[in-house]
Amino acid sequence: MAKKLVKKIKVQATGGKATPAPPLGPVLGQAGINIGEFVNQFNEQTRDRMGQVVPVLISVYDDRTFTFITKVSPMSRLILKALGKDKGSSKNAVSKVGTLTKDQVKAIAEEKMADLNAASLEAAMRTVAGTARSMGVNVE
Repeated sequence: MAKKLVKKIKVQATGGKATPAPPLGPVLGQAGINIGEFVNQFNEQTRDRMGQVVPVLISVYDDRTFTFITKVSPMSRLILKALGKDKGSSKNAVSKVGTLTKDQVKAIAEEKMADLNAASLEAAMRTVAGTARSMGVNVE
């Protein structure tokens, strides 16, 4: 008999450094997941992305087992990483934090393409450029 899907959870955790402490522990505990088992599996799977924010989609089944899918870091984090900045502009129309080149936009779009619903690389690049502009980043 097939397992019945009870709940889907979306969380963001630091790659390779997840701990049972808040905010991850309480969310997993409420879903009835073995927190230690999840943390060990997650840290093992994301060891190569140490320190990056990793979105995770967790499927919880009726027998308290789970499966999870890791996604690519949020686009805003990828843009800030390319710029070497900690955060974007609080007033994006007035003050700019930096400038992305077309090559950087293309690299970010290629990395994030698996998680986007864009039909082509050009559409993904426009999505990256729009996110960058909303963060106060110029795009050349």
